[in-house]
Amino acid sequence: ARFCVEALQEAIARYGPPEIMNTDQGSQFTGSAWITTLTEAEVNISMDGRGRYLDNIFIERLWRSLKQEAVYLHELTDRFMAEQVIRQWIKFYNTDRPHTALDKRTPD
Repeated sequence: ARFCVEALQEAIARYGPPEIMNTDQGSQFTGSAWITTLTEAEVNISMDGRGRYLDNIFIERLWRSLKQEAVYLHELTDRFMAEQVIRQWIKFYNTDRPHTALDKRTPD
């Protein structure tokens, strides 16, 4: 949970607080540190109902594609290399990779 709270704090410091934060009911998102961080930043909190896996299906599919098409194909020995591989893949995903749901167009 500490890692998630630190990432949240860094994101808020860097980009400002979002209007709303939607999460599932994982223990990292129901803990007092997470809730307190959002409350102090005046962020509205929204949690999916228990067992609402469909709410996350799109992001889960994105993570699956990222892992299969990039992460598992490289021997990531340090954080710098991991960031490069992930950043390059996300750029490819958004600008070059055709998406069936978008009639073979890219998200960009």
